[in-house]
Amino acid sequence: MAKVKTDRRDFVKYSTLGIFAAVLGGGIALSPYPLRAETRLRPPGAVDEKEFLGLCIKCGQCLQVCPYHSIELADFATGHGIGTPYIDATVRGCYACTAVPCVLACPSGALDHACEKPEDIHMGIAVLEFPDTCIAMSNTPVPKGYNDRMYAFTGAQRNVTELETQLLDKMEGYEGKQCTLCADVCPIPNPLSAIAMVPDANGGNRPEIYDGCIGCGACEEVCPTSIPSIVVKPRVSYEEQYENRV
Repeated sequence: MAKVKTDRRDFVKYSTLGIFAAVLGGGIALSPYPLRAETRLRPPGAVDEKEFLGLCIKCGQCLQVCPYHSIELADFATGHGIGTPYIDATVRGCYACTAVPCVLACPSGALDHACEKPEDIHMGIAVLEFPDTCIAMSNTPVPKGYNDRMYAFTGAQRNVTELETQLLDKMEGYEGKQCTLCADVCPIPNPLSAIAMVPDANGGNRPEIYDGCIGCGACEEVCPTSIPSIVVKPRVSYEEQYENRV
């Protein structure tokens, strides 16, 4: 399975880029589809979705410089979404690199260069979407082999980075203990401004999200339940999710 994923990533990265460069050379007006907003989690600094789709030239530079291999290129979508970069947080979240290299690498403005540091990132907002499955709330210990998929993902890469190795080292030692993974892995400089474990009425602890959350998806990646209990809603702000609801 890991080889299939690697092969697909390589095909998208090298083959698809050439195809879309040719299409773009003929002009966006040749596409039969209008610019249609998608609900993908975009890389840091992504401008408004429709503007992003219009500006992104599908060059893959953001993918090439990501030290965590977090960014993929869409291999199926409608209209201009094909070939655009996105992050699947169930596989690998964004780890908010200090210099935000994906933004620096973007030549078209699809990733806004005003995004210069982790605190400038606003990808979405984390939500405890499935509290009934959260093992922290039920006081269920972190199961054995919870991070096997992280090792499988890293093992599929041909150029594992030092940062990825450090991430794997950080994930050791949680088995059999109370789960605090989503809070502990938060990559921003002041993680307590984004997420914390707080006592729950049922005797466990639950993750509570604050306005410092940047929607990076790291918490979704490391959630040890089969379907992540905590997920990121792309392009949703803290105010929209938590303050403006009736």
